[in-house]
Amino acid sequence: MGLTRRLTLYLFGLIIGGGAAYLMYGERLTGGAWLPEQKVKLRLINTLTKAAPSAQAELDRRSLGLQQLREAIPSSDIRFRDSRRTEDSLIYAVDVTLKGVPAHLTIGALRDTYSDRDSTATLLSIR
Repeated sequence: MGLTRRLTLYLFGLIIGGGAAYLMYGERLTGGAWLPEQKVKLRLINTLTKAAPSAQAELDRRSLGLQQLREAIPSSDIRFRDSRRTEDSLIYAVDVTLKGVPAHLTIGALRDTYSDRDSTATLLSIR
């Protein structure tokens, strides 16, 4: 079997396998968060639902809402070195640009210890 035939069969199998995987998994195949930073961003977008009183006051001062924060998270940077893990929560340090102004967010994501599923995230501070 020549190299050209092998490459043709490999490409044919790749196309069939890719099509079958897309039919079975759909958007989960292409819209998944595969890297750690993407997983954290996806989690924060989906679970950031409240802000601490001091953070809410800063959001009001900047004329921002949590929805605008969630929309800015995909283009943000998660600083894992400055993030920390406690027994019951994860505290993320996030650098983001809001209305053209760089900001540093501290977001706490609490864990539900009974079922080991993630719960909501809270904006703790904004600088």
